[in-house]
Amino acid sequence: MDTIYVISGLGADERVFQRLKMPGFNPVFIRWETPKPTETIEEYAGRLRQQIPEENPIIAGLSFGGMMAIEIAKQIKTKKIILIATVKTKNEIPWYIRLAGRLRLHKCVPIRFFKSCNWITYWFFSVRDKKDKSILKQIFFDADPAFLVWAVDQVVKWKNTTLPENYVHIHGTKDKILPIKNVKQDHSVEAAGHLLTLTHHQEIDILIRKLSPN
Repeated sequence: MDTIYVISGLGADERVFQRLKMPGFNPVFIRWETPKPTETIEEYAGRLRQQIPEENPIIAGLSFGGMMAIEIAKQIKTKKIILIATVKTKNEIPWYIRLAGRLRLHKCVPIRFFKSCNWITYWFFSVRDKKDKSILKQIFFDADPAFLVWAVDQVVKWKNTTLPENYVHIHGTKDKILPIKNVKQDHSVEAAGHLLTLTHHQEIDILIRKLSPN
């Protein structure tokens, strides 16, 4: 059974994957580390890849974790990259997020905005189920503020134009954070939002099963 190294979304952890069975794979979850204040996303990816001991690994990344998976794949040879609800290059980032980066508007947003959950947050993440809301709320509460500040800055400033080899991109048709109209996906999950690993886990498992060599 192949090992799959899994990178969660911005400030999240393996709880966003808790409903996935990942048939045919043995999942190993990559831990976020505290970033250094002036660390680039490339340097940070170099530190995270130390958690991947094998050569030619399979890596899956959700949202910001997908961007990080791409950065790691630029440094080591990979067997497969599974991208979920993410972007592959700077051109797939919505124009208003890129504009916010150029104008440094994200620096004006108080960190408590990224640490709290309300009906707007649930709407953006397309989370309706009470249990899903509880999981998302706890993830936001537990997120490291220093990491969130650093990661948001990396997202809005991301300059990548390199596509990884052997990737597959899965995206929800109702993603409000990274709209599907901006990306070139290989598989779309109907009516799924940004947190589709929780809300549409059965569909994701079906797609992952097709990628398994076992």
